[in-house]
Amino acid sequence: MRSMLVISAHAADFVWRAGGAIALAASRGERVKVVCLSYGERGESASAWRAGKTLEEIKELRRVEAEKAASALGAEIEFLDAGDYPLRETDELVDRLVRLYREVNPDVVCTHTLADPYNEDHPTAGRLALRARILAQAIGYPAPGDPIGAPPVFLFEPHQPEMCGFKPEVLLDITSVFDTKRKAMECMAAQQHLWDYYTDLARRRGTQLKRNAGPNLGLPQDARGEAYMRVFPQVTEALG
Repeated sequence: MRSMLVISAHAADFVWRAGGAIALAASRGERVKVVCLSYGERGESASAWRAGKTLEEIKELRRVEAEKAASALGAEIEFLDAGDYPLRETDELVDRLVRLYREVNPDVVCTHTLADPYNEDHPTAGRLALRARILAQAIGYPAPGDPIGAPPVFLFEPHQPEMCGFKPEVLLDITSVFDTKRKAMECMAAQQHLWDYYTDLARRRGTQLKRNAGPNLGLPQDARGEAYMRVFPQVTEALG
């Protein structure tokens, strides 16, 4: 069975940025494991703070939301509770990710871009994901399980792509599962202001998807898409 590992800085990032990819993989019977490094309790839960909730109440709120969203998408989810604003790189956190790589042995990895001037937690998560991938490949690294292979890494589209050096190198057709993604987004009530933003983004990426695919793919008029960048070269026997 193929598998996908999604490394998300906060409890909602995986929904906005890779919900379609997750739902597609799950619909094919693949295993999808989402790892949330934090709950987004300090930096991405403003409405809960304004409502007077405590830190622990906010963590629980975001945990429940993310669990419901992951369930809607067909994914497993695990929270490392490493804290946010700031999310810090530590050897302990890297080791925990190495162990998850070895356990899941992913065919595909999705995570954040390595630049985001608006939210340093996002590139920190991306760096952690790449560092752990390297170590998980090393036969001498002291973690359970066999060394992994070389899974391709796809970087999510950030909220401000122009400011993060993001170029849509891969356009993924998520039309068939967009309703599932929208249901997952609606689980994230603490960030309701983003529901329509990411619905509109999927529509815009769908337009680009049709333009780049041409008429032969038979994409519907209301196509929906997600955009990604690749970290490593694609290995193939034929172009196209």
